[in-house]
Amino acid sequence: MQESWRWFGPSDSISLEKIKQAGATHIVTSMHDIPTGDIWPETEVIARNEKIKASGLCWNVVESIPLHNDIKTRSGNYLELIENYKESIRSVGKAGIPAVCYNFMPVVDWTRTNLSYRMPNSSQALRFELTDFAAYDVYMLKRQGAELDYTQAVLEKAKSRFSEMGEQEQLLLEKNIIAGLPGGEGSYTRESIKVAIEQFIALGTEGLRHNLIEFLKAVVPVAEQSGVKLCIHPDDPPFSLFGLPRVVSTAEDVRKILTAVDSAANGITLCAGSYGARCDNDLVAMAEEFGPRIYFVHLRNVKREEDGSFYESDHLDGDNDMVGLINALLKEERRRKQAGESLVSIPMRPDHGHLMADEEKSEGVKPGYSYMGRLRGLAELRGVIHALKHLNT
Repeated sequence: MQESWRWFGPSDSISLEKIKQAGATHIVTSMHDIPTGDIWPETEVIARNEKIKASGLCWNVVESIPLHNDIKTRSGNYLELIENYKESIRSVGKAGIPAVCYNFMPVVDWTRTNLSYRMPNSSQALRFELTDFAAYDVYMLKRQGAELDYTQAVLEKAKSRFSEMGEQEQLLLEKNIIAGLPGGEGSYTRESIKVAIEQFIALGTEGLRHNLIEFLKAVVPVAEQSGVKLCIHPDDPPFSLFGLPRVVSTAEDVRKILTAVDSAANGITLCAGSYGARCDNDLVAMAEEFGPRIYFVHLRNVKREEDGSFYESDHLDGDNDMVGLINALLKEERRRKQAGESLVSIPMRPDHGHLMADEEKSEGVKPGYSYMGRLRGLAELRGVIHALKHLNT
């Protein structure tokens, strides 16, 4: 497996040199300075790739080329935006970068309610708390019909929780939910998010799925011609928020995506933490079923709670069978090698990490993307990979 690290570009406080010191050999990054919907110029992508190469690292996955909401709703100037997306794929292909991770989440990207959840060892993790989310949705955002999306037990807890919140705690919760998290796309105000939510609710699940498939029909042929694999990231969390439709949350969702556009260039990102936030997603079975179309892996673990809440645990200490998942992925790599396929080694990265030690005092550390937390995660995952390879030789 290709040991990779997410880098947020030249402005990232974690330098390419530090990434090499962590033992990573590959970089996962994006052109963060280019506005969503604009074309990625070939010259700029190549220049960024040359900078990464000069550091002794290899850019193996674009994460991501963000999709404008107009593409997801097929409204506004979506046709022009799709053409721009095609050009960006061509630029990536000409730069020799083999994969593009993207997502089709409506309105909000990956969502957490608490960015500094205190763990037993005093490090800080990311957490999604359903009670807090419901408190925001029903009592702060006051979304029409919101109370219909929660059980009575959750509503009662949310009401009590909201009554205990001070103004600053309320504002922090809102910021965590709608202001945009690292690698996500954009931010909203309370009023603008209501408008966006209503648009996607009106579209519905099948409408959103239809728009995803139409997008893939348009761009997958370009990816094929450019030598680029597209790998869709799952919804995070993999269930409805704000009553919004979800179309990349389960194994059945994946089957529909891969079947609708049956091309080797149409693949998936197996994010263990996202899919694993649902207890009915069997990650090992998904790796075995979809192995040939897995082009990128996020190795992250979670501890699930009965009401749908979860927090991000240590990489090897959660409800997901990380050892079993890695073993299935290594098995897929062996299959590819025996079949003589060109793309054998699967890019992986330690996804998110706890905030710990001196980094707690540092400014500018992106939630989930601390250096020490991810370094620890990568080291643990590397140990599992080496042990399994040894056992299978």
